[in-house]
Amino acid sequence: MRGSMGRVGSCYDNAVAESFFATLKAEIGTRVWATRADARRAVFAYLAYYNRNRLHSTLSHRTPYEARVCYGQTTALAA
Repeated sequence: MRGSMGRVGSCYDNAVAESFFATLKAEIGTRVWATRADARRAVFAYLAYYNRNRLHSTLSHRTPYEARVCYGQTTALAA
C-alpha cells in the first residue's frame, strides 16, 4: 500500500479511504497474523461482512450491496 499522495487541504484527498481503513483496523484489530494468507483471509472475510451485512448510516442504514442494487434499479427506471 502507498500513503496518501495528496496535499493537505486538497479536495481530492482520500478521506473516504482513510475512514474505511480506520474502521477496518478498529473492527478486525491490528494483530499480527501467522501468515500472509491468514491476514488476507481475515481481510476478505471482513470485506464480505462490510458489503453484505454491515449497515451504514450514510446509506440510510442499508448495506453497500443493498444501496448498489437500489441505485441500479432507480437509474434503470429513470432512463
